[in-house]
Amino acid sequence: MKIGLVCPYNIALGGGVQEIVRAMQTHLTTRGHTVKIITAQPRDLGDTDTTDIIFLGRAIDVSWPNSTTAPLSSGLSMEAIEQTLEAEGFDILHFHEPWVPALSRQILACSRSINIATFHAKVPETIMSRTLARVITPYMRTVLKDLHELTAVSRPAAEYVSSLTDRPVTLIPNGIDLARFTFDARREAGTPGTILYIGRLEPRKGVKYLLRAHKLLAQTNPGVRLILAGDGSIRHRLEAYAAELEVPNVTFCGFVSDGEKLRLLAEADVYCSPAIYGESFGIVLLEAMASGVPTVAGDNSGYASVMQGVGMLSLVNPKDPADFARRLKVFLDEPALRAVWQHWAGTYVRQFGYEKIVDQYERLYAEALQRHGPASEPS
Repeated sequence: MKIGLVCPYNIALGGGVQEIVRAMQTHLTTRGHTVKIITAQPRDLGDTDTTDIIFLGRAIDVSWPNSTTAPLSSGLSMEAIEQTLEAEGFDILHFHEPWVPALSRQILACSRSINIATFHAKVPETIMSRTLARVITPYMRTVLKDLHELTAVSRPAAEYVSSLTDRPVTLIPNGIDLARFTFDARREAGTPGTILYIGRLEPRKGVKYLLRAHKLLAQTNPGVRLILAGDGSIRHRLEAYAAELEVPNVTFCGFVSDGEKLRLLAEADVYCSPAIYGESFGIVLLEAMASGVPTVAGDNSGYASVMQGVGMLSLVNPKDPADFARRLKVFLDEPALRAVWQHWAGTYVRQFGYEKIVDQYERLYAEALQRHGPASEPS
């Protein structure tokens, strides 16, 4: 098969969607398929390998109402799109996050391929996000009519598209490269321990609640450290908040490289991601599992869709500082509980290896070609 993976986000930066697109390209290519990534060209490519990447238009970063910065594509020429698709002759075009304007819509208007969509994000339950949904919905309806198959990474990610159509949505979760992580139940009893957060510093990530909980935890666990790795729109506010609360032993690392992230996970005793809303899945939770790091996570619906079985022990209401601190403490101080969690995580996470995820997409591609054929209309 010849496959085009359409990515609306900056391919030169890290991010869950970019990572799955890159991984799919690699794994599908090793299986004998011809795979190209189609994306808008960012202002700065850095040292990005652009082999088998097709740039259409340019990416402009904008701030969305959920406090996340994301790109819009601009300067797209319909003639250039038509010429590119004609020259490439894709069997499958796979659109990741097709509701992000306007790359997917313009490519769909010219596509003669089988068109498949994957929805990654959850629309947050806030007034501003409901307003965003009202703006995006008419646009999204025009996108849906040209899509042959719909997929989502979780039930929360499927909620929005399922509200617009009664067509089935296939659930295919996100994945990780398990080979990059070393599972290690490393912590010795009696040591103060290190709690790690990795992610953007923006309101929905709930880091201010982690600061409150850490201050309470330090009263019973003196010497426990909190490392916050990442940058974002409210970093300076969080630093000021930590100083105002007199939170002990907290370090703001700023943005960290992929290699540094692996080192931090290898050294952490508990991983914590206290997001309060807007999560559809939680790749970093899988990364913590694959590293053998017991995890405490916000009880939003996206994280709850990942933390099943024993993993439900990880879920906490971040806005309850006393309960939050207790959950961190028990994962630090109770070796029996840590062992149970790590045994569960080491087995559970295997289903999310890229090989298994790409298996599911490859099977869907073959079924879609059989169902729809190269010239059929979307159902």
